[in-house]
Amino acid sequence: MTDYARITRDGLWDNNVVFAQMLALCPTLAVTGTASNGLGMGLASTAVLVVSNVVISAIRHLVSPEVRIPVYIVVIATLVTLVDMALNAWLHELYKVLGLFIALIVVNCAILGRAESFAARNAVLPSALDGLMMGLGFTAALVVLGGVREVLGSGTLFAQAHLLLGEAFAFLELTVIPGYKGYLMMILPPGGFLALGFLLAGKRVLDRRRAERAARLATAPAVA
Repeated sequence: MTDYARITRDGLWDNNVVFAQMLALCPTLAVTGTASNGLGMGLASTAVLVVSNVVISAIRHLVSPEVRIPVYIVVIATLVTLVDMALNAWLHELYKVLGLFIALIVVNCAILGRAESFAARNAVLPSALDGLMMGLGFTAALVVLGGVREVLGSGTLFAQAHLLLGEAFAFLELTVIPGYKGYLMMILPPGGFLALGFLLAGKRVLDRRRAERAARLATAPAVA
């Protein structure tokens, strides 16, 4: 029986693409100068993850093991091309910011990895959920990392979201620290490495405390 709760938990936290698997670090560090950029990249990757998992799960019995990897790459490359063209047509400002990194979704280890390790071995519905949860977990990681860097770097959050994601996202634009000049380094690549390191450490601490609490509850004597 498929454990949908486990699939959800894996994608969002336990097996998070960035904070647990340490995959897709190139776009993670490159596009997270602001939370808006991270959100745009994350949503584009989520769309590719969901549809690629569904397609690959649907054709898994038709593809021989010897050629499965090239087939998966062709499917992913086709979907990325469609996403790239859609962004260029309807979200051109975001397309100009993300630029090359949209095309590089094709070689994102997380997407090909989910195709190989999950979609090729499971039915369509669980595969769709796995792609959605992994994508949302990746999006959350990008937004959190981008938000930390943006707040420390300029004192804002989701700056110029309406230019990148459309007027509907203008409500996201916040000035977190009025009059704050910020630390330029946090918006530059070194700041990305620093922020990611601290977030990884924070997740490890939370996971360890959760495991210790679970162990204490498991060994606690039953109350009569």
